[in-house]
Amino acid sequence: MRVSVRMTCVVIILMALLVACAPDQKSVVPPQALNLKAVAFSDLPAWSHDRHTEALATFKLSCPKLLSSEDQEVGERPIAAANWAPVCRAAKAFVATDGNAAKKFFEGWFSPFLVSANGVSSGLFTGYFEAELRGSLTRSERFHVPLFGMPLDLVRIDLGQFDSALNGHRIVGRLSNRELVPYFRRSAIQHGALGETAPVVAWVDDVIDAFLLQVQGSGRVRLDEGGVLRVGFAGHNGHGYVSIGRVLIDAGELSPGRASWRDIREWIARNPTKVDALLGQNPRYIFFRKISGAGPIGAQGVPLTPRRSLAVDPKFIPLGAPLWLDTKWPGPGDRRLRRLMIAQDAGSAIKGPIRGDFFWGYGKSALAEAGRMKSRGRYFILLPRLKAIPVF
Repeated sequence: MRVSVRMTCVVIILMALLVACAPDQKSVVPPQALNLKAVAFSDLPAWSHDRHTEALATFKLSCPKLLSSEDQEVGERPIAAANWAPVCRAAKAFVATDGNAAKKFFEGWFSPFLVSANGVSSGLFTGYFEAELRGSLTRSERFHVPLFGMPLDLVRIDLGQFDSALNGHRIVGRLSNRELVPYFRRSAIQHGALGETAPVVAWVDDVIDAFLLQVQGSGRVRLDEGGVLRVGFAGHNGHGYVSIGRVLIDAGELSPGRASWRDIREWIARNPTKVDALLGQNPRYIFFRKISGAGPIGAQGVPLTPRRSLAVDPKFIPLGAPLWLDTKWPGPGDRRLRRLMIAQDAGSAIKGPIRGDFFWGYGKSALAEAGRMKSRGRYFILLPRLKAIPVF
């Protein structure tokens, strides 16, 4: 009986830590809320107007990961890793002579479904990009802002190893006097809490660019020594994400609809002494690792494709699945943004059955589009057939 009481205490403590260290879990919609409605490809708005060869090339990048993925239910439809095998074999052997041939490939091997949740098929779609910073591998007067790697004292715990009821839940912390405590918040890290516990991947010249890189999760550092260093997400400090744009709106400093990155930068330029306090309002802190080869790398572990990769909530949408996106182009007006995307990434703010983050690429134009994208829309998921149907 004493052992049972002790185990109960451990579970209670771990559950308390889970609530304290992962507040963003509260907003997750239950998986059973997702529903699929079978439709025809002719029901997909502007389906025939896309460049399907681009989407097919992006989908092929996901195939190796799909073949080794875990089985998953999408709504009430079980999707096993084996379901992707015939599709991916056909994709590998397929040579798209033109866009129409690629379109027919998707029509032959997939079935489209409208995604909805609790009777609602619309959701929020935002944009992100690969940040590009100026930096160096050595610290100097100009390059003085660190991009930290994973701290040596950071501990990540899979709670499912302690209790099967907690499968899928993880917490982050550090040991202090033999006790597990939450890891340092951003404000503490900004004031030197890491000490010598974390390696520095690179030094950059702008604290706002470094913050933006953390929000995006990956980026490019154009080195003063020459060349480009790609950095990607390695982990975080376990605290929830807070939008500084929302902080400024709630404080009356910015108005709703006028809190893009450009607006935030203009506010910072007017209030340079308040920057440190503003950034500290977001307790989450991202740590980086060096990436070699093509990039950036998404949550699925494959290179992202500009304007074809979409970040989703993998609790609902399988990474690697094609999605027909129907939303609005960023900015004023009602220009439609309709194209075939591949679910290849995830994000701490991307939660729920109908939620997406559109990857725009890198550079100033990508930043401009990503910074102002906040559009309502919907998507249709394309699920694999076990055998292709003839398409004429």
